[in-house]
Order: sequence, then structure tokens, then C-alpha cells
Amino acid sequence: MDEKKTTVLIVDDSTYMRNVLRSIVTTSGFEVCGEAVNGIEAIDKFQELAPDIVTLDITMPEMDGIEALTKIIELNPKAKVIMCSAMGAQGIIMKAMQIGASDYITKPFQPNRVIEAIRNTLYSNSLN
Repeated sequence: MDEKKTTVLIVDDSTYMRNVLRSIVTTSGFEVCGEAVNGIEAIDKFQELAPDIVTLDITMPEMDGIEALTKIIELNPKAKVIMCSAMGAQGIIMKAMQIGASDYITKPFQPNRVIEAIRNTLYSNSLN
């Protein structure tokens, strides 16, 4: 079978969080095509790698996730971006959803919720 794996770009300034997400994503049969540590890198890697999905942390140095999300959506209005945040950032999450984020997951990551967000994002946006 030559079924193309769904590719995921992981963006988080924490090496630990990137590793946790990488483990969840790859264990579930998806492919991590790249990682970035801030919003500027995220935009560069998004353009370079054209991932199916981006997981994007909100709080990062250099350029935060909201600003990076805005630029990614400008580059590709159909981009599939899942925001990542600590608990209690509801206002920022709502703003991200209005900008164009597909879904969000909260830290600490629950593997089932991460996979649910990826699947929901893949299937809900594929209907458009």
C-alpha cells in the first residue's frame, strides 16, 4: 500500500513538549515532517514543507502563535492549524479560532485528545 501518511509540523519552543507531541503523533501513524521553535521558523517550515497539519504553540519567543497563525492563514487560507496552549487560555483560543485555527489542544497533552484533534481537523476540512 502506498497510502501517503498525514504530515504534521510541530511548533513549540519547549523541546520536551515537541518530543511529547512527536511521540503521540508518530505512535498514531502520522508523520512528523518537521519541527520549529518559534513563529518565524514555523512560517518558514510551513512554506518549505507544506505539512497537512500544523500544531502551533501560542506562547513562544520571537513571534507568538497568534501572529504565526495569522501569517500562515494569509499564505494558505485552507491551512489546517491546531493551536496548543496551557489550561485557562480560553480568550486567546477563541481569537485563534476566529483567525482560522481548526482546533486546539491543551497542555499537558492527553494523547487521545491530540489524535482526536488531528482526525477532526483532517476530516472536517476535507469536506470543504
